[in-house]
Amino acid sequence: MVQRILFNVIICAFLCLHIFFYGCGKNSKKGQKAPTPAPVTVAEVIRKAMPIEIRTFGTVEPSETVAVKAQVSGVLKEIKFREGQDVKKDEVLFIIDPVPFQNVLKQAEAALSRDKIQHENAKKETKRQDELLKKGLTSQDAYDQAKTAADGLGAAVKANEAVLENAKVQVGYCTIRSPIDGKTGKYLVDQGNLVTANETTLNTINQIKPIDASFTVPEHNLGEICRQMAAGKLKVQAFLPDEPEKTESGILTFIDNSVDRDTGTIRLLASFPNENGRLWPGQYIKLSLMLSVQQNAIVVPSNAVLTGQKGTYVYIIKSDLTAETRSVKVARQLDDWAIIAEGLKAGESVVAEGQQRLGPGTKVEIKNPSAKTTPVNQ
Repeated sequence: MVQRILFNVIICAFLCLHIFFYGCGKNSKKGQKAPTPAPVTVAEVIRKAMPIEIRTFGTVEPSETVAVKAQVSGVLKEIKFREGQDVKKDEVLFIIDPVPFQNVLKQAEAALSRDKIQHENAKKETKRQDELLKKGLTSQDAYDQAKTAADGLGAAVKANEAVLENAKVQVGYCTIRSPIDGKTGKYLVDQGNLVTANETTLNTINQIKPIDASFTVPEHNLGEICRQMAAGKLKVQAFLPDEPEKTESGILTFIDNSVDRDTGTIRLLASFPNENGRLWPGQYIKLSLMLSVQQNAIVVPSNAVLTGQKGTYVYIIKSDLTAETRSVKVARQLDDWAIIAEGLKAGESVVAEGQQRLGPGTKVEIKNPSAKTTPVNQ
């Protein structure tokens, strides 16, 4: 009897547990909701002309640099400019005391005047001796002596003319003018000092309008650069660290005649008008050398491209609003854009943000259904 009662209790308990769990399972399935779509931002795959360029760094250099030196020795009498002043070609910079050189000039003028007078008298005497010789009133020797004296004084006149011209040049050297348009540096010699000809540097002038930028590129780019430069001028953009949104435009003007074997690079030089004076000698700047333009390139935002074990891929959005992975081959990147060589076609939609919640077949909610990518500015 006791065993039968115990058996009935066990059966009842089993049935109760079965009904409880079975009922809960059905209710939980009935109340289960579909997964929430993952919110994503999409971008359209577009075709666009994209520049092919080399980006590197370089150093700004003055297009011309002149160390101003005196060509005569003397006392620096006057400085005619301010430190850091912009000067024009032939503008007076320094005055060296001209008095000693003016005195030499006066001596040369006096000596020339004396010799000219003597030469004129000698020519008259030669003419008189010639007339007397024709009349037989003088000897050939007297005529020859008169002619020799006249010729000697004529040579002395020419020598003194050269001395006079040199004296004028020396006086001219006392006024030192700027040989180029440019910006002056700090005074290297103060007024009142004695300067030595061709030794003492008085100032350094840098030409900054136009100005150059020196940079290097890998040697494997040399062939393409030479081909493009032969076809026309190559544009170079300069980006300043403090104003990256503003650029200076220039052209490539020089390719070095040898490759640096230690670094495997070739040195190039670009020239910029620099009308606003934003580029300054010694600056370290970012440069972009444009080689050509790729027409109809397939372009997506660079943040749409992911990297996995099998390479680069993107999430594309299908018509049923599910995500699907697509392997792609990236040709190169430019700013915030990726140029796709294989795997996508224009008009498709790729996920630009929100990929971390996606997997193949994941339902998505597009946060920007009307968004279009913005082409790269040319």
